[in-house]
Amino acid sequence: MAFVNFSLIFGSALVAVPIVLHLIMRQKPQRLEFPALRFIQKRHESNRRRLRLRHLLLLLLRAGAIALMAFALARPSLQMGGSLGSQEAPVAAALVFDTAPRMDYKSENQTRLDAARKTGLWLLGQLPYESQVAVVDARPASGVGLGELAAARERVQKLETAVQSQPLVSAVERAVQIVGQSDLARKEVYIFTDLSRSAWPRDKAAELQSRILDAAGTAIYVIDVGAENPVNVSLGEVRLSAQVLSARSSLTIESELSSVGGAEGEKRTVELYLLDGNGQPQKRGEQTHALRADRGQQIEFRVASLEVGTHQGYLQLLGQDGLGCDDKRYFSVVVKPPWRILVAAPKPVARYALFLTQALAPSEARKRGQARFDCDAIELTELAEKTLDDYSAVCLLDPTPLEPAAWQKLRDYAMGGRSVAIFLGRNAKAEAFNEPAPQQLLPGKLLRQARWPDGDCYLAPRDYQHAILAPFRGRAGAIPWDAHPVFYAWQLDKLAEGTSTIVHLNQDYRPVLLERALGAGRVLTMTTPVSDQPNDKAWNLLPVALHGGKPWPFVMLVNQIASYLVGSSEQQLNYLAAEPVVLLLDPQNRRDAYLVTGPGETSFTVSAKPDEHQLDITAPDQVGNFRVQSSGGAEGVDMGFSVNLSPDQTDLRRIGEDELAEAFGPLKYRVARTREQIDRDINTGRVGRELFTPLILLLALVLLGEHVLANRFYKEGGGRKGEG
Repeated sequence: MAFVNFSLIFGSALVAVPIVLHLIMRQKPQRLEFPALRFIQKRHESNRRRLRLRHLLLLLLRAGAIALMAFALARPSLQMGGSLGSQEAPVAAALVFDTAPRMDYKSENQTRLDAARKTGLWLLGQLPYESQVAVVDARPASGVGLGELAAARERVQKLETAVQSQPLVSAVERAVQIVGQSDLARKEVYIFTDLSRSAWPRDKAAELQSRILDAAGTAIYVIDVGAENPVNVSLGEVRLSAQVLSARSSLTIESELSSVGGAEGEKRTVELYLLDGNGQPQKRGEQTHALRADRGQQIEFRVASLEVGTHQGYLQLLGQDGLGCDDKRYFSVVVKPPWRILVAAPKPVARYALFLTQALAPSEARKRGQARFDCDAIELTELAEKTLDDYSAVCLLDPTPLEPAAWQKLRDYAMGGRSVAIFLGRNAKAEAFNEPAPQQLLPGKLLRQARWPDGDCYLAPRDYQHAILAPFRGRAGAIPWDAHPVFYAWQLDKLAEGTSTIVHLNQDYRPVLLERALGAGRVLTMTTPVSDQPNDKAWNLLPVALHGGKPWPFVMLVNQIASYLVGSSEQQLNYLAAEPVVLLLDPQNRRDAYLVTGPGETSFTVSAKPDEHQLDITAPDQVGNFRVQSSGGAEGVDMGFSVNLSPDQTDLRRIGEDELAEAFGPLKYRVARTREQIDRDINTGRVGRELFTPLILLLALVLLGEHVLANRFYKEGGGRKGEG
């Protein structure tokens, strides 16, 4: 317990006044002449005891009334834990502002950040003089040490939303650490938020509680500046059929139209724009959809006949709402000539190459001129004399032992930044393939042929994180790998350095598809072939399916392998804000420096690191389309990438009270929306919960009791009739 006006407690000394008056004003017995003195004496003793008891009760009520008055005016307060003190004692305070893009949501003619800024400036004016204040926002590593109120006001006035925004958990943690460094006894953290669910992810709750649990004495105030019923229509993340595609392929662009608080059935239009050679947008399509309150509306555009080169564009949602930053989504793609793949196989070449070439370049697609790959099939013996520079990748199908010169040629090809795929089968000989020349490419020495004649062995990826397996992620539990049994596969000895496993078999989790880095390139090795006809001598049934099913997993897998070999599946051109950008460089057309231009007047130069075939670009602080070209006027390099906001950065769905309580766990906090609530909560937090109101009510009851007793004791005439 503490007292706001402790000096007034000394007013309780006034309880001596009724005691003195009681002693002075005691009634003295009157002498009366009466004959029956014996009876009168007994009556007198009884009345005197009764009067003494009643007068003592009246005395206690009067003394208690004065003591309660002094006690109430001293403003006692109660607080369970924490430090107490004067309302005007300086504090160490940290103001945490959510600066995610969704704080630009406009309601009542102001954005949520404007509302937070105004309330923050008002709050700074309420802090006691000589308080130490820090301002922290949701940007990574935001927040400096404690400073003066004037510096804090300047920082609050300059607050802006940022595309690189983290959940508030990290910002609150930094704020608690900052105030914890102060020597001031009282520490306070104020969190200005729109209470959007994405700012308080559930998976971060335990982290928040564990990291600031030692700051239990810090008062935490959550100040809600969000709109209670936000209304917003937005575009979701852009999904492309490919980021690097063949000139013979069409580009599919997908997104999702979703709404929060929107009217069911309201129609909104989405337009597709592609930028021309001068960077000017050209409209390529539009779609109108009715909003659905329960789920998003899928959007899909298809664009064909794109020329070779880098193409950029965006989707744009027409119409206005409170938040505009999620009405536009950008994208970049690179169109290349059809990739030429050299397929080398034993005789008869056509039979060995049938399944692979049909999966990569189906006959119908070749006739229509829409095949992504051009496959040239040759006999293995021709490989040593073949010029490989014109090919994006080389595939060996069930190879027989090759001359050392052929292996060396493949090694040099991979070292130069290209890729080789080797599908081992019955034609491989362990003794020959374990020689130094082939071991420069293979992932390890061949031990023996493992057998599973019962057909209970099949591909079983442990996870789908590799780029080759990315398209399988959405259907991981529904892929019929067991319908494509593997009967034979080569067992390998200790894997070579730089080798990793992409796909395992379900039997003992043996590797079946492996990758080995080799210089600037790579070598993929599969320990079972993709060329066997479906007969009793087949090593597997990957190209076909049991019970008449379609071998779509095989077609998808080999297409992903080929895309990975030519580099189309690993090149990323579309990023979310805060993600560092990594662009692959053509080893044959590499420059030392590149000029990056972006939205508005954005322009900067990036240098390529020596001996690296990629360009690392720090995460841009803007969204939009960026162009990367040769610096210094050199020609021949023209790349691009796009940056978009993550959909959760513009998600306005609000968190519930239970979810917020779950985020803080055992940590005490208060939520306020108005300045009056903030002022009341701060007062309660600093001086505790005052007892003035209940004490005044108790005082009124005591005075009422004193009044009733006084009227009974001091009636006109000096007491009851018949009392002596």
